[in-house]
Amino acid sequence: MSQPPPPPNQPPQQPGFGPPQEPSEPQPPAPSAPATPPTPPAQPPQQPPAGPDVNKAPQPQPGYGYPQAPGTPPPAAPPTPPQGPGYGYPQQPPAGYGYPAQQPGPYGQPQQPGPYGQPQQPGPYGQQPPYGYAQPTVPMQAQPGQPGGGRKINAQVAIIVSAVVAIALIVGGGVWYANSSGKDDDKQTTAEGGDTKGGEGDGKEGGSGDGGATTGEAKEKAPAATGSKVLFQVPSPKVPKGVTTISIAGSWLTDSVYAKSGLSEITGYDRKTGTKKWTLDLPGPVCAATPHITEDDKTAIVHKPAMPSKTDPQACTEVAVVDLAAGSKVWTKTAKSGTMPVSFNNVTIGGGTVAAGSTSGGAAWDLATGDERWAPKTSDSCYDAGYGGGAKLVAVRKCGSYDQRQLHIQNVDPKSGDILAEYKMDEGIEYAAVVSTDPLVVAADVGDSAGDGSGISDFFSIDNKTGKLRARLSAPGDEFAARCDAIYKVENCTGVTVGNDRLYIATEEHDSGGDSYSQTNEVVAFDLATGKQTGQRADAGENYEIFPLRMDGPNVIAYKRPPYDKGGQVVSIDGESFKETVLMENPSTEAVRDVESRMSPDYSEIQFGQGGLYMSSVYASDFTSREKEYSVIAFGTG
Repeated sequence: MSQPPPPPNQPPQQPGFGPPQEPSEPQPPAPSAPATPPTPPAQPPQQPPAGPDVNKAPQPQPGYGYPQAPGTPPPAAPPTPPQGPGYGYPQQPPAGYGYPAQQPGPYGQPQQPGPYGQPQQPGPYGQQPPYGYAQPTVPMQAQPGQPGGGRKINAQVAIIVSAVVAIALIVGGGVWYANSSGKDDDKQTTAEGGDTKGGEGDGKEGGSGDGGATTGEAKEKAPAATGSKVLFQVPSPKVPKGVTTISIAGSWLTDSVYAKSGLSEITGYDRKTGTKKWTLDLPGPVCAATPHITEDDKTAIVHKPAMPSKTDPQACTEVAVVDLAAGSKVWTKTAKSGTMPVSFNNVTIGGGTVAAGSTSGGAAWDLATGDERWAPKTSDSCYDAGYGGGAKLVAVRKCGSYDQRQLHIQNVDPKSGDILAEYKMDEGIEYAAVVSTDPLVVAADVGDSAGDGSGISDFFSIDNKTGKLRARLSAPGDEFAARCDAIYKVENCTGVTVGNDRLYIATEEHDSGGDSYSQTNEVVAFDLATGKQTGQRADAGENYEIFPLRMDGPNVIAYKRPPYDKGGQVVSIDGESFKETVLMENPSTEAVRDVESRMSPDYSEIQFGQGGLYMSSVYASDFTSREKEYSVIAFGTG
């Protein structure tokens, strides 16, 4: 994704998706040197680019893939977030630490030793690495005759950090499995069920993680006056001495509460006033959190058992369910792979099940009771790297040795662990992200062809009842601005949402044309049945950049990142006509813009619902020279 150079006092630039990092515990280097946006040319370009072809047919599938030689490991540096305000800003203000690349892990992630003296799982920036750090792969022998491998993961397999990216195409057919008893080792677990009421965005109003609420009427209506005011701000927490970066990922919106993770707690704020309604103390930082919320305001997190330090970085071993209404923890569980505690990378909710994935395998528990439903098993040759939740529970399961990796996208019964349907991606595709579970849409960077660190070159529309591929949607990285952290977070995608059996995606910024030097982009739609663009487009407007956040009934809720001299906007895009309705426009005062500009849609958490916009950082760090930084800014109308 093309971005202007980073402003001063930002963390160093994070590399794009690439080969895995060597298993080590590096310390992040000092911030990168200051930089300023480029000066516009003296003469306007004669033929400015017009942006992506919104009627472009899916690009042809590449030839059958072959394993690629391991590459050079990327530097172990924390990421640099993209440019703050829009193009045309005279000089970028120094940015804080609100949005370095997508959720690098909390500082000091411990190594999880593998058996037989093999290399250990990466440490800090390894368990929850920043963008550009490929996931450690686990060499395993595929079991002949097993269609999907067992879901209960082999805990004794050796973990080897290796770099393998291969050019591959997707197998056109799927493999369907009937329900079984769930007692066979070959049966996998993922979950289906509609126990969640939302995804990314507002917990009550639906979200991008579950395909969007495409039935019923849109709930978000334009107020009489769309101008907003700042409801409240939350200062960024100070990291402990000797610790550079700590995850503060996790934010949720209910009817009455906006909840946000801190260093070692979650705080519930009154949506309108910012008054603290409750604080849930945790022994350590939140490593991962699901955006999904159940109908009774429950969600799930992964956290460390204690605060990290240089000598004891701690692992992300604790899986917990949190009651966002009461501000209390319902239960906390751990799992073992053999004799070793599992350090989890991601967590989600689906079908009354909490599921967490890792390079050691996946585990799941009953949402209400915490009773274990499955766990890694040492005899297994495959492992669940992660799960997508919401309307259904879908596993991204990895099988095969590192040079013959194959991903199985599995829709399974959340209670028995039986496979309901499975789609096998072709060998050589190392990572996949679940954009939506119903309809089932998966994103992948095929052959490492995206070339921009987004993790996406193609989307795959899959029938979650039969496991067959419905369509492949070409989304080249130089044309489209969606991002997915397929390496670790699995269902963490931005700039894209799903509803109406369509995929809505932001295009890359491009010259708006004419004699101006302005930039703009659009949201366009793909048909999930055909894989082709529908021809619909919603324009950001001159010097704005538009990002779809979630579905609202048949409509798309989108955030418009503003130019340097204006405030951001929230709009509703009609799912059929693509007519835009402004729901909110933020203040254009310098002080407000200074905070809002640091909350990049790609590298922050943005929630909108009931006339409130809540923007927050995903981690706290000491990379700042500013006197005051904010981890949350909230806007409201009326």
